[in-house]
Amino acid sequence: QVHLTESGGDSVQAGGSLRLSCTVTGFTLCLGWFRQPPEKAREGVAALDDDGSTNYADSVKGRFTISKDRATNTLYLQMDSLKPDDTATYYCAADSRYGPCVYSDQPGFKHWGQGTQVTVSS
Repeated sequence: QVHLTESGGDSVQAGGSLRLSCTVTGFTLCLGWFRQPPEKAREGVAALDDDGSTNYADSVKGRFTISKDRATNTLYLQMDSLKPDDTATYYCAADSRYGPCVYSDQPGFKHWGQGTQVTVSS
């Protein structure tokens, strides 16, 4: 059974950095980060396939980095040059299917964490 637990959310100033963590238990092949800004729909941020390939939303490309520590089975999202528009609840998600692993395929992620809050002030 897959279980995901996020941590690392905080309040930071614009231009700052944060690293989110997600402990992963169970068998997974595709991992991703999503976020839900206040009063907006949840959106994809980044995805990491089991072969190490990654993809990112245009809004975070060059600023965010998704990675995984295989030894501890922990997923990370390094967020640099944060902007007020990055304010959201961030979720990690996973799936065990073979096939494309892309951040835009939100319905394809069957397992979700509880979320962690990131607030960026100007």
